[in-house]
Amino acid sequence: MRIAFVYDAVYPWVKGGAEKRIHELGIRLVAKGHEVHLFGIKWWEGADIIEHDGMFLHGVCKSRELYVEGRRSISAALAYSIKLFPHLRREKFDLIDVSVFPYFSCFTVKLVSFLNKGHVVFTWHEVWGDYWYHYMGKAGFFGKVIEKAVSKISGTNIAVSDWTEQRLKELGVSEDKIFVVPNGIDLKAISKIWAEDVVLSEGMNCRAYDVIFAGRLIKEKNVDLLLRSLSLLKPDHPDIICCIVGDGPEKTELVDLSKRIGIHTNVEFEDFQDYGSLIGKIKSSKVFVLPSSREGFGMVVLEAFASGIPVITVNEKYNAAQGLVEDGLDGFVVTLEEKEIAQAVEKIIKDTQCRENMSKAAFQKSKGYDWNVALSKLEKHLWGIE
Repeated sequence: MRIAFVYDAVYPWVKGGAEKRIHELGIRLVAKGHEVHLFGIKWWEGADIIEHDGMFLHGVCKSRELYVEGRRSISAALAYSIKLFPHLRREKFDLIDVSVFPYFSCFTVKLVSFLNKGHVVFTWHEVWGDYWYHYMGKAGFFGKVIEKAVSKISGTNIAVSDWTEQRLKELGVSEDKIFVVPNGIDLKAISKIWAEDVVLSEGMNCRAYDVIFAGRLIKEKNVDLLLRSLSLLKPDHPDIICCIVGDGPEKTELVDLSKRIGIHTNVEFEDFQDYGSLIGKIKSSKVFVLPSSREGFGMVVLEAFASGIPVITVNEKYNAAQGLVEDGLDGFVVTLEEKEIAQAVEKIIKDTQCRENMSKAAFQKSKGYDWNVALSKLEKHLWGIE
């Protein structure tokens, strides 16, 4: 079969859960003999169409900043959706899988699928609803309208989590048109990666980092609260070390904040890493902290679990990652407050037995998620691939 994925951000030039999902499913489809194409923004140099990891990548427009003043650029999303049409229209595919966000491309895909008489599925990583007002103020009304409109034109919907499924139902999408197919991980690949920078102290292996965070540095990730929680811990733990992996519009402010509150010597800021380096850093840590107020899934939680690292996340309405963490078993789910985050971090880094128990539970849970299981479900129930 000829299969197309549509999403503006392309892995590995842009690293995130949606990008990783497409990449992992794509390479497995290629391994099964399918022809896989991805239509995104051209993040690479050279030809507009290249072959990468067996997939054909189509750069439909020039690269541009995805974020403006900390928010997804509307102009970039519009330009991508318009430029997408001629590239997608000239091709014939058995299936098009479009990632819903940033919405405008969904209308392009729906039109092309009608003209070319192809099958299309909509993959929802998040449903925002009233969160639009928090994100854009009064202008969030238009975001809600567009999101609702996309839900009306979608025939087959894939939700990456039960949380997203529930939000789709609240939008009025019929339950029989929603299929939950979670993200996955490659346990075999993760098991082969060694922890980075592990040092020896009195003959014992020690973690290079006490705390780690990885993700886009945007406001919704609330990394500033993580830094402030470290400042609360520093008096009793002067040598605490935290690694912040990622890049984004908030990075400069976060670096400045670490200096203002006196923890800049306790924090290492690293740009986005290749996958092996990222997993190596996670394995070199005692606890992963994800204080996001908005997560469509939280794939990095599973990657931390597969690395045997407990996770602290927050109890926020639009944070689907909390659904992956069982409070007190494989991590903690706390309120979005620096004091509670600090207390949870201290419990894990101080209590060796607690950390070891959580590590075992986290690793055990990770075994329930695998990309091949997700692919099999998509092939059988949604894509019609035998």
